[in-house]
Formats: sequence, structure tokens, C-alpha cells
Amino acid sequence: MKKSFNWKNLIFIVVLVLLIIPQTRQPIQVMVNKVKMMVFSPSAFAKADQIQLQPFNYSLTSLDGDTVSAPIGQGEVTFMSYWATWCPPCIAEMPSIQELYNDYGDRVDFALITSEDAEVVKAFLQKKGYNLPVFIPAQETPKPLYESSIPTNYIIDKEGNIVIKEQGAQDWNSDSVRKTLDKLLSSE
Repeated sequence: MKKSFNWKNLIFIVVLVLLIIPQTRQPIQVMVNKVKMMVFSPSAFAKADQIQLQPFNYSLTSLDGDTVSAPIGQGEVTFMSYWATWCPPCIAEMPSIQELYNDYGDRVDFALITSEDAEVVKAFLQKKGYNLPVFIPAQETPKPLYESSIPTNYIIDKEGNIVIKEQGAQDWNSDSVRKTLDKLLSSE
């Protein structure tokens, strides 16, 4: 019995080959994560589920080598992201973080934290046209903020409560995130 040509098998083989080739794998993974971002949006934890951090100063190093102290839970709302330039979900969500930073960067402390070489990160930011505040940790990640997967992002209120914690690509420029930030910024 002769088998007929099956388009589904051909498409499966082409996709499989594209995922094996390093030059096409990352763009495909970024695209898949962007599709996911259209469906899922970060949302705030219920007050009872929020983790309270003890106020502390997070010791960081700027991409230019300057030591910076980011006060957490000391009267400012903080957006914190652990990410990397090679991470497809990180790349997918970065435009939404940039848009959020454009509108809230003067009222919210943003700290995008990576362990990569500063020159690699600078080249990535320049190529993509991002002007985000990126830092390299100068201390061990505090236990309540440590996760082994990236991206992991947090929105921390003025008192140090983790209001939002999300792993994987998310739309950080969504209405729900903006409403959460507006509420946190208006509370005194």
C-alpha cells in the first residue's frame, strides 16, 4: 500500500529542524513567549498571600562599575527583574518592561538584575534600543527573592510586601499591572 504525502508530517519535521538550529531556535522561542504574553498578565497577590520582606539595601553594581544601593521596603515601590540576554522569555517580555519604565520610571524604582558580563548587557541594550536600569548583584540574592529560573519579576510595595511575583514571560505593560502600580503609588 502506497502512503500519500502528509503535510502535517512535513510541517512537524521543518519545525523540529528549526528548533535544532541555534540561529532559529531563539527567535521561535521568543515568538512563542510573546504569544503566551497575549494570554497571561501578572496580577497582584491577595494581601494575606503577600510575603513581607524586612527592609534592606540591595547592594548592586551598575554596568559602568559604580556601586549602587537599592533600598527595598523603605518607602518606595520597586520593580525588580532577574533576567539574562540569552533567555527567550526575558527577551520576549523586555519591550513591555521598557514601556512600563517609560511611564513609571520616575515614580517606581526599577532594578533589572543580571549576572552576565556588563559589556554583553550593554551591547544587548544598545542593539534593542532599551534604556533600562540594569545592575549586576554585588551581594548574594536575598533568600525571599531567590529563584533558580529566569525571568523572575517582582513588584514590591513601599513597606516591602511582594505584591506581584511572576516567573516566565509576562506582559508588564498590561492594564492590571498599571492599576496595581497606581494603587501602590497613591497609598500613603
